[in-house]
Amino acid sequence: MVKLEKIKEERKKNKLQFLLKDSDEVFANTIRRMILEEVPTLAVEDLEFKDNSSALFDEMLGLRLGLTPIKTDLKSYVLKEKCKCAGAGCAQCELKITLKAGKKGYVYAEEAESEDPKCTFAHPKMPLVKLLSRQRVDVVLTAVVGQGKAHAKWMPGWAYYKKEPIVAVDKVKDPEKVAENCSDGVFVLEGKRLKVDQEKIYDSNLLEYYAELDKGISLEYSDNLVFTVESWGQLSCKEMLNTSADILLEKIEELEKQL
Repeated sequence: MVKLEKIKEERKKNKLQFLLKDSDEVFANTIRRMILEEVPTLAVEDLEFKDNSSALFDEMLGLRLGLTPIKTDLKSYVLKEKCKCAGAGCAQCELKITLKAGKKGYVYAEEAESEDPKCTFAHPKMPLVKLLSRQRVDVVLTAVVGQGKAHAKWMPGWAYYKKEPIVAVDKVKDPEKVAENCSDGVFVLEGKRLKVDQEKIYDSNLLEYYAELDKGISLEYSDNLVFTVESWGQLSCKEMLNTSADILLEKIEELEKQL
């Protein structure tokens, strides 16, 4: 049975890291692809420009708005093809957002007004456009639920994995040299002894370099996988994982029916 062991959760960075045990790369990659391609989110799809005298063309401003993450409530919104309106557009598959600004300076995401207070732009201080005096922007945005396999703007975040590294320190010839060349904090020099900071091993990309630096440092890899999930802000990391698991189960059940 597959086991999950949380390594760390950084909520300010929207990042979750856990250890995947009794599994393999095939299963890990399946979950990774479910997150990137299948987990639905809201993103701006259509725009109605009433006024735009900023330095950005309508198309450029529209591109920025389309790639600005929107908090998504998956209990309230569904994909258009699964909606009762049959794709015509309704409150269950579309969200209206209004952006009006005419003040000199940066226009931030928090200035946009959403019809649903639960689903607003995820990063309030994200700059959308800069206005000079007498310039203004007035645009109505229509956000719809979509999936990353159709366009990257619907991707909820990023997911990746690697083998669990196991680092051991024996008799290091020159601990000072290793400490000086350690730029990510994996090794800490205490007196004349070199110690390993276990919390930073999983994030390091220089472990093989350290093993080559001194023969007293050994590096091996276990059968476990270090799985990392990063959210762009539309969903939490746990929501991304839970939704990807639900989608995978649906696909399995659908396949069983066809067999």
